[in-house]
Amino acid sequence: MDAHPPDPTPDTEAYLRLLTQHDRWLATYVYSLVASAADAQDILQEVKVTMWKQFARFEQGTNFRAWARKIATNQILNYRRAVQKLPNAQLEEQFIEVVAAEIDRRAEVLDRKADALRVCLRKLPEAHRKIVVWRYYEDCGVEEIAAKSERSVEAVYRLLSRVRCVLNECVSRQLEQPHAI
Repeated sequence: MDAHPPDPTPDTEAYLRLLTQHDRWLATYVYSLVASAADAQDILQEVKVTMWKQFARFEQGTNFRAWARKIATNQILNYRRAVQKLPNAQLEEQFIEVVAAEIDRRAEVLDRKADALRVCLRKLPEAHRKIVVWRYYEDCGVEEIAAKSERSVEAVYRLLSRVRCVLNECVSRQLEQPHAI
């Protein structure tokens, strides 16, 4: 029984927003469990099509990542059974579930760190925040930053070093506070 795709307007927008938000995580999950990059790409495409077809069954406000992981896990297991004809499919499923749980755990930690970093970046003085944005978000070289900020290259290196220390300490403090982020 093939599910019909959801209504193309509100559900399409909701699906695309959630998929975009979790796309990198989903790709990392699939690629980490499939040895061949070409096969992983095919599986990822099938996962997204299946998710789209079943999106009408997804309950808004529930854990999209867990829902997507279950669909991806099933696609990966189907692939492994079909291609490799594994005799011990139950062991494979348990292995994938353990790996999936670890990926989820690490993703949550990284999400908390990213949230803490956003909080800490907002606390920086505007001039320091500009330097960070130029260096890490716009990928500017130190020489270019020196020219833009009218500082010496050495001064930029020292400032970046100090700002990294401040951000590192701030992120650590933020992570120590339960539910502060």
